[in-house]
Amino acid sequence: MTNNKLNQQRTVSIAIKPTTTLLAAALMITGISACSLKGAKPVEQRDAAVVWPKLQLEVKPQAEMEKTIASMVSEMTLAQKVAQMIQPEIRDITVEDMRTYGFGSYLNGGGAFPNDDKHATPADWIALAEAMYQASVDDSIDGSTIPTMWGTDAVHGHNNVIGATLFPHNIGLGAANNPQLIEQIAAITAKEVMVTGIDWVFAPTVAVVRDDRWGRTYEGYSEDPEIVSAYAASIVKGLQGSAEQDFLGDERVISTVKHFLGDGGTVGGIDQGDNIATEQVLFDIHAQGYVSGLTAGAQTVMASFNSWHGVKNHGNKYLLTDVLKDRMGFDGFVVGDWNGHGQIAGCSNDSCPQAANAGLDVYMVPTPVWKPLFENTIAQVNSGEIPMSRIDDAVTRVLRVKMRAGLFDKPSPAQRTLSGKTELIGAKAHRDVAKQAVRESLVMLKNNGNLLPLAPNQVVLVAGDAADNIGKQSGGWTITWQGTNNTNADFPGGSSIYDGIQSQVSKAGGKTMLSPTGDFAIKPDVAIVVFGEEPYAEGNGDIDNLEYQRGNKRDLALLQKLKAQGIPVVAIFISGRPMWVNAELNAADAFVAAWLPGSEGAGVAEVLFSHADAQTQFDMSGKLSFSWPNSPAQTAVNRFDDDYQPLFPYGFGLSYADETVLETLSEVAAANNDESQSVAIFTRSVQAPWVMSIGSDNEQLPVTSSVLQGETVYLRTVDKVVQEDARRVEFNGEALGYINFRSNFPRDLRAVVESNAVLSFALKVDSDISDEVYIAMGCDTDCGKPLNITDALVPLPKSQWQTVSIELKCFSDSGVDFAKINSPFSLSTAGPLTVSIADIEMKPLEDNEQATIQCQ
Repeated sequence: MTNNKLNQQRTVSIAIKPTTTLLAAALMITGISACSLKGAKPVEQRDAAVVWPKLQLEVKPQAEMEKTIASMVSEMTLAQKVAQMIQPEIRDITVEDMRTYGFGSYLNGGGAFPNDDKHATPADWIALAEAMYQASVDDSIDGSTIPTMWGTDAVHGHNNVIGATLFPHNIGLGAANNPQLIEQIAAITAKEVMVTGIDWVFAPTVAVVRDDRWGRTYEGYSEDPEIVSAYAASIVKGLQGSAEQDFLGDERVISTVKHFLGDGGTVGGIDQGDNIATEQVLFDIHAQGYVSGLTAGAQTVMASFNSWHGVKNHGNKYLLTDVLKDRMGFDGFVVGDWNGHGQIAGCSNDSCPQAANAGLDVYMVPTPVWKPLFENTIAQVNSGEIPMSRIDDAVTRVLRVKMRAGLFDKPSPAQRTLSGKTELIGAKAHRDVAKQAVRESLVMLKNNGNLLPLAPNQVVLVAGDAADNIGKQSGGWTITWQGTNNTNADFPGGSSIYDGIQSQVSKAGGKTMLSPTGDFAIKPDVAIVVFGEEPYAEGNGDIDNLEYQRGNKRDLALLQKLKAQGIPVVAIFISGRPMWVNAELNAADAFVAAWLPGSEGAGVAEVLFSHADAQTQFDMSGKLSFSWPNSPAQTAVNRFDDDYQPLFPYGFGLSYADETVLETLSEVAAANNDESQSVAIFTRSVQAPWVMSIGSDNEQLPVTSSVLQGETVYLRTVDKVVQEDARRVEFNGEALGYINFRSNFPRDLRAVVESNAVLSFALKVDSDISDEVYIAMGCDTDCGKPLNITDALVPLPKSQWQTVSIELKCFSDSGVDFAKINSPFSLSTAGPLTVSIADIEMKPLEDNEQATIQCQ
């Protein structure tokens, strides 16, 4: 749901004429934008005591500690208190900022690294942790010696650090259904995090997913709250230690159960959308991970971006205070998600008393607006808008967690027990546990003729673009936020699925051939095709139905090509959710859902092949923790009712002892009438298959980070409505500069231009316009002329988002061939200019709607 202030847009209408200029570009980022539904009816809330239990928390308050905290709070200044409630991000603060303000905590978001270096070493992470800690306890400016703490998204291992052990994502772990293994994984993650001097992990995610269109489906363990409940307790104990043993000791980190509450149950599976479940269902389905996780001692809870019946959870006092704190008895602190407070009605990223008053204890404010938020919050306390009692309660909770974690007594980060023991990062023992998790997560959906397990002493063709691609098999939240722009070299010590196959086959005297396209010189005895979804993370992974590779069945073509040559085919499907793959199932003799196995792809091969020693033979043991759809439209695949008929039910999974035969499945999918008439280019992030670059005539830079400085163009991510959903582009005027979106292969978009469509985008002009500005499209060969839109931009008010649309006919009139478009949007100028862009798409005009920029 958009903030009214952010949603104020106006349009302009002006005739334009084409002119000339040539542009170029490159790089892939995937994603889909989402906003919550509007107009939801308010929920009928019941007395919290009727629905929500009073938890018997295993971590109890300690009287002496409470007295110490109360004394500290009474002596703190208001500025010191508010500083404990502010959590900035490492890209937006300096060590001197920490010394000046004494922030209670800070974070690194996905894709943020010390020194903005993706390949920062563990020593670099420790150095930053040590510098921030020492600055926080330095009272020379702020008068405070309260230690800060660093939070990180270690959601499937210490996934921001090069060389760390990466475990299967949660959806795969759910298929293993092994809580003891989960606790072991969490304990290993805690150790690798502690090596880098970090105190706090934003995990586990305890969402119960109700619609597989949600781009965070793979962050959920199961559609079944029973599995989620068992896992929540296990991972909290693995990260923090048990309340009775090693609780937050030298090898443990603070955990966070997230996201409170109902993020997996939004209407349509829309990320950050609206959950309209009844309060009883909210508890029965979506809250079970909190019941077990909080009982086990989780010390922090992260508020969710989503709404409950139209009310943003960051500002929902009933849920955050009445239910979570007062009724369930949670005495740790509630932290926000990435500028989530700014989405509350009447709030902005730099001002939101409503969040504090609702029960938010720590604002996650990962942009330069942390400073005005700090100042505004102080002013709001002074004016009485935020009661001092609420501030004192928030600070008490923060200090309580820090004391329980021993941060006042432990050595500084560089001096702690595990700090700097880099041999633990990706240690063999850790990788062995990860391989076990991979083996147990595999779910075999088809094994006609009992093709699997394979004899390893054969000629084995390994095909598919995921076969030798550790980044793709690891998915989102892997080094970078979206998991994109990684190569195998970014995973030292890891193994691709092909690496594992090659090892198994070579040891048995067989022969492997790697060919992503399925070509071969010697006919193989069997082909293993590894394929699946490209990496994505929150929001960017949202889809509108579950058909795999809709409109571009290149992986199906590969499977069919091999089968047509009489080669037995084993399909290994990499995905973050169940998908409609009936045709792919038909084209394979055996089909295995491998989910997102992480850095230890060799674990897949350990199960695929037979072993000479029966004692070491691994079986297919994984069972679906999500039911499998029988059509692209069966997206709410997690219903336990008599009318629901999935293709494969929850709990399904073949073993090698099973001799079932999967008959040919229907390959007919319902037509999508909108598919050929709407093309997303940039909606929150770059949409596949488009890639983005910036540059000039002499330079082309792929966009591989949130900040990119070129010779003529500077680009960084900014927030329009939600986290990093827009791009700010600064042209320095030293040469013609551009931002460009491009595909490696041309696309036939004739149906779009024939449907009375427009090129629509959101634009915010932040500077004077000193030279002509152009929008262009490109073909696989030079075609068309850029359109001069300068006259349309000059009258726009500064620093306000506008919706601009251009008739596609203008481009076709200029010579653009829509049968082979490989660049749907390029913006260029030769003069100094600063603009922000978002929401770029081609779409049909509604009835009685006109393009805001029309051609003559």
